[in-house]
Amino acid sequence: MRVFVTGATGFIGSAIVQELIDAGHQVLGLTRSDAGAKALVAAGAEVHRGNLEDIDSLKSGAAMADGVIHTAFIHDFSNFKASCETDRRVIEALGSALAGTSKPLIITSGIAIVSPGSIATEDKTAAAGSASIPRIASEEAAAAMAARGVNVSVVRLPPSVHDDGDHGFVPALIGIAREKGAAAYVNDGSNRWSSVHRLDAARVYRLALEKGSTGAFYHAIGDEGIPVKKIAEVIGQQLNLPVIAKSTAEAGEHFGWLAHFIVLDIPASSQKTREALGWAPSHISLITDLEQGSYFK
Repeated sequence: MRVFVTGATGFIGSAIVQELIDAGHQVLGLTRSDAGAKALVAAGAEVHRGNLEDIDSLKSGAAMADGVIHTAFIHDFSNFKASCETDRRVIEALGSALAGTSKPLIITSGIAIVSPGSIATEDKTAAAGSASIPRIASEEAAAAMAARGVNVSVVRLPPSVHDDGDHGFVPALIGIAREKGAAAYVNDGSNRWSSVHRLDAARVYRLALEKGSTGAFYHAIGDEGIPVKKIAEVIGQQLNLPVIAKSTAEAGEHFGWLAHFIVLDIPASSQKTREALGWAPSHISLITDLEQGSYFK
C-alpha cells in the first residue's frame, strides 16, 4: 500500500514511517523543509512538499495514495483553539480527496477530550461542539467525513507518548523542575496520566490502516494511568531535587501554560483496541523510560 503520512518527520510520524516501511508499505511523506525531505529519503520514503496551510498539496498527496495517516498538528498551546481549527480544515481536505473511495484515512485525537476523571474507553466520545475542549474539532471533522462515506477512523493518543527525542509534556515538566529547583505536582497528585511508548503507538496506526473499521476509535495506550505525583517523584530523584505539592491556586504561577494539563485526571483503556487490532504494547513503560532513557542526559 502507498501511504501518505502527514507529520512524517515528527516524533510520532517518523516512527510510523519506519513501521510502515518495515511492514512492506511505500510511504509518501509530507514535509515543508529541505531537512525534512532529506530525512524522508534517508528513511526510504518518497517526499511530498507542502504544509498544513496548503490545502491543494494535502489533497494531491492524499489522491496519490492508497491510504492516509494524519499525525501533523501545530503544537501552539498559546493559540490552541486556532491549531485545532486548522486540524479540522486539514481533515476535511484529506477526506474530500478520498471521498468516493474505500481508501482508509487515519486521523489523530487525544485521550484528554474523553471523560476526564474516569477511564476513557474507545466507545466514549466528548460532548460535541464543546468550547472547553477545542481538540474535539478533529473528531467532529472525522465524523463529518464518515457521514460522506469516507473510510475514516481515529487514533487517540495519551498525554505522554514517550521515547528518546520526546518534546512533549514530560520534558516540559522536567524543564520546569530544573528552572524552579523542585519537581512538583498539584494537590495530592493522585490524578493520572496515561502513556504509551512511541514505537507501540506507531504500530497502532499501521494496524488501524490495515485492519481498521470505518468510524472506529482506537486507543494507543500502554500505561493506563500513572499518578502525576509518581512522575514528579521520578523527576525529583533523577534531578536530585525536592518533590513538592502545589495548590490549585499556585499551579498557574509554577507550571505556566502546563497548569491546565498537570491537573487533568485522564486514565484510559486500550482493551477494545487490543482485541480489534491484535495489538499489545511491547516496549518499556513511561516510568522505566524516565529511569533508563535519555530524558535527563
